[in-house]
Amino acid sequence: MKNQDFTTTILVDQTQKEVFDAINNVRGWWSEEIEGTTDKLNDEWNYHFGDNHRSKMKIIEMIPGKKVVWLVEENYFKNAKDQSEWVGNKITFEISKQDDKTQLVFTQIGLTPTYDCYKSCEWAWTGFVQKSLHSLITTGKGRLQWYQ
Repeated sequence: MKNQDFTTTILVDQTQKEVFDAINNVRGWWSEEIEGTTDKLNDEWNYHFGDNHRSKMKIIEMIPGKKVVWLVEENYFKNAKDQSEWVGNKITFEISKQDDKTQLVFTQIGLTPTYDCYKSCEWAWTGFVQKSLHSLITTGKGRLQWYQ
Protein backbone atom coordinates (compact mmCIF):
# COMPACT_ATOMS: atom_id res chain seq x y z
CA MET A 1 0.00 0.00 0.00
CA LYS A 2 1.25 3.47 -0.90
CA ASN A 3 2.31 5.70 1.99
CA GLN A 4 -0.44 8.30 2.39
CA ASP A 5 1.30 10.62 4.86
CA PHE A 6 1.34 14.18 3.58
CA THR A 7 4.61 15.14 1.92
CA THR A 8 5.92 17.97 -0.25
CA THR A 9 9.38 18.63 -1.70
CA ILE A 10 11.38 21.68 -2.75
CA LEU A 11 14.73 22.08 -4.54
CA VAL A 12 16.91 25.14 -3.94
CA ASP A 13 20.37 26.40 -4.86
CA GLN A 14 21.30 27.10 -1.23
CA THR A 15 23.46 24.83 0.93
CA GLN A 16 22.17 22.12 3.24
CA LYS A 17 23.24 24.29 6.20
CA GLU A 18 21.23 27.25 4.89
CA VAL A 19 18.15 25.05 4.48
CA PHE A 20 18.62 23.58 7.98
CA ASP A 21 18.97 27.05 9.50
CA ALA A 22 15.84 28.30 7.72
CA ILE A 23 13.75 25.33 8.92
CA ASN A 24 14.72 26.12 12.51
CA ASN A 25 13.69 29.77 12.08
CA VAL A 26 10.06 28.71 12.43
CA ARG A 27 8.88 32.29 13.12
CA GLY A 28 10.41 33.29 9.79
CA TRP A 29 8.33 30.94 7.64
CA TRP A 30 5.38 29.47 9.58
CA SER A 31 4.18 31.95 12.16
CA GLU A 32 5.35 34.75 14.41
CA GLU A 33 2.79 33.43 16.93
CA ILE A 34 5.20 30.97 18.51
CA GLU A 35 6.16 30.84 22.17
CA GLY A 36 9.42 29.11 23.04
CA THR A 37 12.64 28.32 21.23
CA THR A 38 12.68 26.34 18.00
CA ASP A 39 16.30 25.66 17.18
CA LYS A 40 17.69 23.10 19.66
CA LEU A 41 17.11 19.42 20.32
CA ASN A 42 14.39 18.89 22.95
CA ASP A 43 13.07 22.45 22.60
CA GLU A 44 9.31 22.64 23.16
CA TRP A 45 7.23 25.43 21.73
CA ASN A 46 3.63 26.47 21.21
CA TYR A 47 2.03 27.63 17.98
CA HIS A 48 -1.35 29.27 17.58
CA PHE A 49 -3.34 30.76 14.73
CA GLY A 50 -6.06 32.86 16.33
CA ASP A 51 -8.58 30.61 18.01
CA ASN A 52 -8.58 28.18 15.05
CA HIS A 53 -5.43 26.14 15.63
CA ARG A 54 -3.08 25.55 18.54
CA SER A 55 -0.32 23.00 18.89
CA LYS A 56 2.59 22.13 21.13
CA MET A 57 5.70 20.80 19.39
CA LYS A 58 8.90 19.20 20.63
CA ILE A 59 12.06 18.86 18.57
CA ILE A 60 12.99 15.19 18.94
CA GLU A 61 15.72 14.85 16.32
CA MET A 62 18.26 17.23 14.80
CA ILE A 63 21.09 16.29 12.50
CA PRO A 64 22.71 19.55 11.32
CA GLY A 65 22.36 19.99 7.58
CA LYS A 66 20.40 16.74 7.23
CA LYS A 67 17.25 16.37 9.32
CA VAL A 68 14.84 17.94 11.80
CA VAL A 69 11.91 16.11 13.42
CA TRP A 70 9.12 17.66 15.47
CA LEU A 71 6.73 15.63 17.62
CA VAL A 72 3.20 17.02 17.97
CA GLU A 73 2.51 16.72 21.70
CA GLU A 74 -0.81 18.60 21.82
CA ASN A 75 -3.13 19.93 19.16
CA TYR A 76 -6.47 21.70 18.81
CA PHE A 77 -8.47 22.55 15.68
CA LYS A 78 -11.57 24.66 16.18
CA ASN A 79 -13.64 22.73 13.63
CA ALA A 80 -12.30 19.19 14.00
CA LYS A 81 -14.56 16.47 15.37
CA ASP A 82 -11.53 14.55 16.62
CA GLN A 83 -9.24 16.79 18.65
CA SER A 84 -6.57 14.08 18.73
CA GLU A 85 -5.79 14.67 15.04
CA TRP A 86 -2.08 15.47 14.80
CA VAL A 87 -1.29 14.33 18.37
CA GLY A 88 1.64 11.94 18.13
CA ASN A 89 2.38 12.88 14.51
CA LYS A 90 5.98 13.50 13.53
CA ILE A 91 6.79 16.37 11.21
CA THR A 92 10.03 15.66 9.39
CA PHE A 93 12.35 17.82 7.32
CA GLU A 94 14.88 15.72 5.41
CA ILE A 95 17.66 17.59 3.62
CA SER A 96 19.88 16.06 0.95
CA LYS A 97 22.07 16.97 -1.99
CA GLN A 98 20.54 16.40 -5.44
CA ASP A 99 23.16 17.06 -8.11
CA ASP A 100 24.01 20.76 -7.67
CA LYS A 101 20.85 21.53 -5.66
CA THR A 102 19.64 20.96 -2.12
CA GLN A 103 16.42 19.02 -1.69
CA LEU A 104 14.07 19.38 1.26
CA VAL A 105 11.42 16.72 1.79
CA PHE A 106 8.74 17.74 4.29
CA THR A 107 6.50 14.97 5.66
CA GLN A 108 3.87 14.93 8.36
CA ILE A 109 3.85 11.30 9.41
CA GLY A 110 0.29 10.52 10.43
CA LEU A 111 -1.43 13.27 8.43
CA THR A 112 -3.47 11.13 6.06
CA PRO A 113 -6.62 11.65 3.97
CA THR A 114 -8.71 10.10 6.78
CA TYR A 115 -8.24 13.26 8.91
CA ASP A 116 -11.02 15.88 8.98
CA CYS A 117 -8.35 18.53 8.51
CA TYR A 118 -6.51 16.78 5.68
CA LYS A 119 -7.56 19.04 2.79
CA SER A 120 -7.00 22.29 4.70
CA CYS A 121 -3.78 20.99 6.27
CA GLU A 122 -2.49 19.83 2.88
CA TRP A 123 -3.27 23.26 1.42
CA ALA A 124 -1.64 25.09 4.35
CA TRP A 125 1.53 22.97 4.57
CA THR A 126 2.00 23.13 0.79
CA GLY A 127 1.83 26.92 0.94
CA PHE A 128 4.04 27.28 3.98
CA VAL A 129 6.73 24.96 2.60
CA GLN A 130 6.50 25.71 -1.16
CA LYS A 131 6.04 29.47 -0.76
CA SER A 132 7.07 30.77 2.67
CA LEU A 133 9.91 28.41 3.64
CA HIS A 134 11.18 28.37 0.05
CA SER A 135 11.24 32.19 0.09
CA LEU A 136 13.03 32.28 3.46
CA ILE A 137 15.68 29.90 2.12
CA THR A 138 16.16 31.66 -1.22
CA THR A 139 15.70 35.33 -0.30
CA GLY A 140 16.19 35.49 3.47
CA LYS A 141 12.55 36.53 4.01
CA GLY A 142 9.60 34.18 4.47
CA ARG A 143 6.10 34.83 3.14
CA LEU A 144 4.01 34.31 6.28
CA GLN A 145 0.89 35.66 4.59
CA TRP A 146 1.37 33.66 1.35
CA TYR A 147 -2.35 32.83 1.21
CA GLN A 148 -3.53 36.45 0.89
